Amino acid sequence: MTETKIYVGLNDSVEKRQLMETEKYISVLRNVCYAYSIPFSFGVEEGGYIHENGDYTRETTLVLTLIDADKNIVNEIAKDLCSFFHQESVLITEGVVRAYYVSESL
Repeated sequence: MTETKIYVGLNDSVEKRQLMETEKYISVLRNVCYAYSIPFSFGVEEGGYIHENGDYTRETTLVLTLIDADKNIVNEIAKDLCSFFHQESVLITEGVVRAYYVSESL
């Protein structure tokens, strides 16, 4: 199975600062995933980013994790988040993972 992570910084690409509370961004992220009917999880982290012009910034970052998601859907979600959060770009990583479910038998 493939694990895909999409890293979305919360600093506005023009203002170079976070314009809304983190909870508002989380709400948008959830709604995007719900719209695509895709299983997901996410975390809130601190990150650093180097802009295309070479400037470095520290910012709050949302990390969206998708397991075995279609690559086209991943790219569509990434484009939506990039646009909605007014980002220069978002980072996507992929890796092979061993994933399985465990349930309790009665």
